[in-house]
Amino acid sequence: MAFDKTALNTWFHQFPLLKRIVSLEPVVWLNPNHLSKSEMDSLPVTRDDMDEAAALWDRFAPFLALAFPETRETNGIVESPLRLIATMKNELNSRYVAQIEGELFLKCDNELPIAGSIKARGGVYEVLYYAEQLALEAGLIQQDEDYSVFCHEKFTSFFKQFTIGVGSTGNLGLSIGIIAAKLGFNVSVYMSSDAKQWKKDLLRAKGATVIEFAGDFGEAIFAGREQTKLNPKGYFVDDENSRHLFLGYSVAAHRLEEQLALEKVKVDRDHPLFVYLPCGVGGSPGGTAFGLRQVFGDHVHCFFVEPTHSPAVLIGLLTGEKEKVCVQDFCIDNITEGDGLAVGRPSSFASSISEKTISGMYTLEDDELFKLLALLADSEGIQVEPSAASGLLGPLNMISTDYLNEHQLKEKKATHIVWATGGSLVPREDMDLFYEKGIELLNKNL
Repeated sequence: MAFDKTALNTWFHQFPLLKRIVSLEPVVWLNPNHLSKSEMDSLPVTRDDMDEAAALWDRFAPFLALAFPETRETNGIVESPLRLIATMKNELNSRYVAQIEGELFLKCDNELPIAGSIKARGGVYEVLYYAEQLALEAGLIQQDEDYSVFCHEKFTSFFKQFTIGVGSTGNLGLSIGIIAAKLGFNVSVYMSSDAKQWKKDLLRAKGATVIEFAGDFGEAIFAGREQTKLNPKGYFVDDENSRHLFLGYSVAAHRLEEQLALEKVKVDRDHPLFVYLPCGVGGSPGGTAFGLRQVFGDHVHCFFVEPTHSPAVLIGLLTGEKEKVCVQDFCIDNITEGDGLAVGRPSSFASSISEKTISGMYTLEDDELFKLLALLADSEGIQVEPSAASGLLGPLNMISTDYLNEHQLKEKKATHIVWATGGSLVPREDMDLFYEKGIELLNKNL
């Protein structure tokens, strides 16, 4: 229920930035609750938990290499490239009259195998975790055995007696549906009204059941949770409160550390690392940021980005209310072209951690998504979906604040990483429409 005018004025008095957010202005917020690495001992997940998650990924690598041919070159490791995008940096400096000096990279989770988005990290991981638990309890496997046996009919027949459910705007549903169906589970994906038709069609083609709702993400996840709980052999992947999704995402930090070493990129006090992460419910950027802070400590600075019409995590962290408030409470419509970012209420689990680990957040208008998408395609030949382009304004927004001065950092020696969260499974005709819209908007601004 939306707050009345008196209540809103009380909120605005306490949090002046909130008035601009409610007015749908793009804003930048620096997190006053950010903790140093030495102060993060009280978090509900640890570095050991992240390392155990990495070990599970390694155990399942032989299975993934057999089940998904696109992972064979990496021996079953689900990972994406890290690409230097120097030409795009020049475009940003020119188009936005910016002064980015440090190197700019794109973490190409738009090319991530299996599901074509960052959601493969969390969604695939949680289903593999659940499958392993069931197989261990049934005596079908030991952790020191070759997990390629998960491809055998004995395992798929065993998993057919179990059901997995998930509520999704699209990308998480794809990751859960694809891996769960491959293992043999019955899988139901409860999809919100903003989910794209091609994602529904692809899920059905992969063997998942798609159940559509007229409402937004919150309604889809509520319905999915309630329906799955009715099945004694049902398991719900809860994007609003999942420890396992969170840990699956965190393992990306291990892989990024290796990639930066190969690129001979230093990360230390004199060479800060800035990472910009698109944010929906907050699980994938939250898990990734947690992992990065574990690996790089106080030398990494993580910023989330949300659309102006769906600033759920920003409002939750700014006010300290986290999942207790939603954007609709503030008369914000939660309608955006940023696929996966149309979330009205933040994750309770992820927000409780992100409020301590991230450096800040910013919002941007939908038109910027398309302009940035087109600039990236023209400058680097890399195509992403609109939401995945949102992090490209990160360096500009960070530099526009006092953050560098406050932390005594030199941007000239910095490395900026924009996390491109999805795009490779988008149909060609849809991607062409995204690009055409971006070009049209860019030409209007000339």
